[in-house]
Amino acid sequence: MKYTQTDIPGVLIIEPVVYSDTRGYFFEAYKQPEFERHAGAVSFIQDNESSSVRGVLRGLHYQLAPWSQAKLVRVIQGRVLDAVVDIRRGSPAFGKYLLIELSGENRRQLFIPKGFAHGFYVMSETAVFTYKVDNPYMPLYERSIRFNDPDIGIDMALIAKDTLILSEKDAQASLLADAEMNFEYDK
Repeated sequence: MKYTQTDIPGVLIIEPVVYSDTRGYFFEAYKQPEFERHAGAVSFIQDNESSSVRGVLRGLHYQLAPWSQAKLVRVIQGRVLDAVVDIRRGSPAFGKYLLIELSGENRRQLFIPKGFAHGFYVMSETAVFTYKVDNPYMPLYERSIRFNDPDIGIDMALIAKDTLILSEKDAQASLLADAEMNFEYDK
């Protein structure tokens, strides 16, 4: 696998080596020792999967410590525009975002450490999104930040606003300036 450090410390793009022939393809999606050499020790405890239709925007979600989550995300089928925002106080990248297309075709994965808000927008008819987490879902600790927060400045030109589908929770999400956060940047 190829691991690429992004401009935001700790966020990694992971691209597998794909072996294809007339039968189809094969690749290793996760190999713990190799992953930990690049990302550090993470004990994933759960795999989650969601299916969404074109126009669905999920996020930007995070959980407060002590239930914050590191995530390893990928798309099995379809295409999404994935977004992460650094919300670690003291980080040189605080409030900065990364956008990346994840798809069943490019097979990229994204590692998102604790201290980030995360979301995605579905660009295909449907998308199957899967992710590993190192802590369970804890609704009382879950928070959201608006995807279109002007202080973050995510390029909304890539999102078809006329067909946007949001949950009530995401439509009412906080702005970054008002969001509850308890993450510190650890060099």
